[in-house]
Amino acid sequence: MDSSRLSIISLLLHFMFINLSIIESAPERKLFREYIGAEDKNVQFSDVPINPDVDFHFLLSFAIDYTNTSSPSPTNGDFRVYWDSANLSPSQVSAIKAKHSNVKVSMSLAGDTVNGKNYVYFNPTSVNTWVANAIHSITQIVDEYGLDGIDIDYEHFISDPDTFAECIGKLLFYLKQNQIVSFTSIAPYDDDSVKPYYLALWRKYGNLIDYVNFQFYAYPKGTSVSQFLEYFDTQSSNYYGGKILVSFGTDGSGGLSPENGFFKACGSLSKEGKLHGIFIWSADDSKKANFKYERQSQDFLASQ
Repeated sequence: MDSSRLSIISLLLHFMFINLSIIESAPERKLFREYIGAEDKNVQFSDVPINPDVDFHFLLSFAIDYTNTSSPSPTNGDFRVYWDSANLSPSQVSAIKAKHSNVKVSMSLAGDTVNGKNYVYFNPTSVNTWVANAIHSITQIVDEYGLDGIDIDYEHFISDPDTFAECIGKLLFYLKQNQIVSFTSIAPYDDDSVKPYYLALWRKYGNLIDYVNFQFYAYPKGTSVSQFLEYFDTQSSNYYGGKILVSFGTDGSGGLSPENGFFKACGSLSKEGKLHGIFIWSADDSKKANFKYERQSQDFLASQ
């Protein structure tokens, strides 16, 4: 091979190495997530400010496996849409994703109550029938709405932790294996009636879970910065290896509020390389204040 051809090959390899180095050293964009649509307050995707310098996930709240009747009853994994579908429709999902390339849309399962009244219980007839029904109904919703991910937010249980772990784990495995969704999350909080279920799921199927939307706003009001950081370390140990997202509520709930040092705590976590993202409950509640804290959260993440 002549020297000129060798020089060209050498030059090409040099530029390939430089390009790969740039790709590998590119900083990971921080993630902002927001629950939306649970309270029928006519909030739309387009109402919420979106910073192009973060990854942004909307979480439609909620899809629930209960009948939509005056006396709701469980449907053993047959999920139906309970979010404000008039304002958060398939066409609106498509429009917001077309307008903002950094936006993805997920749906959250279960939540606290049906129509703000009756608790939503995880109450499967059997693992196999619940999983089969859930796969079928969730796939239909994902296809209809063009969704990207799924979030698990059961908060009440008529079942044991192992059954919960098997049902949810098998569901997540199928959805990811068949590329029905590209990411998954869970939304636990620190309560003795909830914790065993999510820890059982994490121990067996944690490799299938991309984000832990930990509900830090379920801690008492008046939480201090130091207490918040201790809570974070505790949950990082519980969900070892997981991407724990920090959070606050705009509904007057507890935890560490932005006014009392939330972003100071985030700064400390960021310096230690522990800040993976922020999520807020919820857009419905933030609308009245014109999404002040959504802007502040995204600006903070983009600056890190």
